Amino acid sequence: MINRLTVVASGSLVVGGVLGLVGSFAPAAMRGIAWGLDGTALIIGVALLAVHHIRLGNDQLAAGFLVFLAGQTLVVSGSAMELSASSATFGAGVGLWAAALALVSASSAMPIFVRATGGIAAILFAVTAFQIYGGTALDPLSKPLPFNAYPLFVLTLFGWAWVHYRSGSKAAA
Repeated sequence: MINRLTVVASGSLVVGGVLGLVGSFAPAAMRGIAWGLDGTALIIGVALLAVHHIRLGNDQLAAGFLVFLAGQTLVVSGSAMELSASSATFGAGVGLWAAALALVSASSAMPIFVRATGGIAAILFAVTAFQIYGGTALDPLSKPLPFNAYPLFVLTLFGWAWVHYRSGSKAAA
């Protein structure tokens, strides 16, 4: 039997990824709700992953998930704001996402596909953060970045969920 927290962690990452994408296409009134729930789900999921990897002694993965948690906290804080008003906290959040994705993607514990999608997303979010830090007026839905980074980001979240769920399945066997 799979551990309940494995299911919660994996499910939270999937729900967060789906709601994040839904929010990107939703009208403003629904976007705040979708992104608020998305951010909360992702925080729950990565907190559980961090604890899991701390217990296993996977310090690099645990640190990556903790950095992601910090970044996601900043991003979710602006989910109910007007897009332009959330730019500064969004920039700080995606800067931390970039660092977290790089840390997790550098670990050989992740499959190559998940490492690749995470690595590319890390670069795209780092570019986005540097642009915002430099004064470029970007918001969470600006095109081409950060908007075009989200599909790779969500694939990475789904990959994390799949890896964690499979590791829970193997441990239960």
